[in-house]
Amino acid sequence: MTDHIGAPGTGVSRREFLAATGATSISALAGCLGGGSSDPTETPMQTQTQSQSQSDSLPYTSPPKVINVDEQGGSVTMRTLPARHAVHPNDTMGGPIEFPRVWAFQADDNDPSVPGPILRTTAGNAMEVTLDNTDGRHPHTIHFHGVTKTWENDGVPTTTGIEVPPGEKHTYEIPANVPGTHLYHCHYQTHRHIDMGMYGILRVDPEGYEPADREHFMTIKDWDSRIPKKWAGEADFTFDTTSRNPDVFTVNGKSAPRTLHPEQGSPIIVEEGDTVRVHLVNGGYMSHPIHLHNHRFQRVEKDGAPVPEVARHDMDVTNIAPGERHTIEFTADVDPGIYLMHCHKVNHVLNGSFYPGGMITGVVYKSVMDTDVFKQLMEYAGYSG
Repeated sequence: MTDHIGAPGTGVSRREFLAATGATSISALAGCLGGGSSDPTETPMQTQTQSQSQSDSLPYTSPPKVINVDEQGGSVTMRTLPARHAVHPNDTMGGPIEFPRVWAFQADDNDPSVPGPILRTTAGNAMEVTLDNTDGRHPHTIHFHGVTKTWENDGVPTTTGIEVPPGEKHTYEIPANVPGTHLYHCHYQTHRHIDMGMYGILRVDPEGYEPADREHFMTIKDWDSRIPKKWAGEADFTFDTTSRNPDVFTVNGKSAPRTLHPEQGSPIIVEEGDTVRVHLVNGGYMSHPIHLHNHRFQRVEKDGAPVPEVARHDMDVTNIAPGERHTIEFTADVDPGIYLMHCHKVNHVLNGSFYPGGMITGVVYKSVMDTDVFKQLMEYAGYSG
């Protein structure tokens, strides 16, 4: 359970949220965090009945958590395990949407998550990242974008000869030598393993880093929901990347209105006058023009490289290609309210045929969190308390 509310990063505290909304508690929907015993085996040739039974026993993923690797002596263990992923479990605004099986990353003894945990370190340090595939049934690797590393640590099995078979572990030596926001993902049968949830953010803070008042991480992704259903035995089709048909669109693994849920979603909760920094990462296979309502922002970093001040300009849409990372900054200085942040491809903001849904989150001013409008949004998102 997190101490902060909203998107991963520096949101408001749980106590602040409850005080602002006048609520007494925060409850997840029944079944959303149901958990259950974990079955770490992966046997894709099972019968459909057996597969569905095993999927029902898998734990649910949790939202991605920021892991400060520096505070752990520079080391982190990334376990691979199957899980269930509730994209939008509520019967409102086009739900429910659930992936019966994903392949999740789990940092140390934290919950598994999709996207994977946000690994944060400081420039000049080095990380030891141990990929623990002890309980897996498929080979995996981890490939880190951005940072410069030795050949053997590139995480690509076809060019390095190194993969992590089921039942084994491997430690990657990853230097934090390129400050910025980066992407990591499994590079074994990449087209399939990313679509099963094996991706996340690496953040390397420059020395002397000055955080904004609010700083958040957001990974956007497009999904073909048939793929996780196939690996759970619930869909019968031949996997072919040329026939991939994205039909689910997420922010930090959730679709609207679940994106607005205070704990399970990714709202950006601000106070008037806050400087806000958002690290946007595209973990999918399509470009997404991200638009922020009623605020002008500047893009201050791209793929880990700072954008020179002379090249910055005010904008309200930034188009993020697959694998790209854009860091944007804005000031919360408009009329306090609730403002959407979303992909501007209209078919990407649907849950099935229901609008609005999909790749939408929002900026919420704390001063309006006791309004009837916000309470209605929370009801849509599954909040009760």
